[in-house]
Amino acid sequence: MIELVMNSVVVISEGIAKVRELPGHGEYRIVTHQRKIKRMRREEGEGFLR
Repeated sequence: MIELVMNSVVVISEGIAKVRELPGHGEYRIVTHQRKIKRMRREEGEGFLR
């Protein structure tokens, strides 16, 4: 059984499922090629607030 984190995303491609935790500040980019997932890239950032 897979233990899921509260804020996560599930991506399914060609019958394969991958679960990734979402960053606190940032984004996940999903790169595709010919309708198939080629890579998943996590980009984190830091807010510049007072």
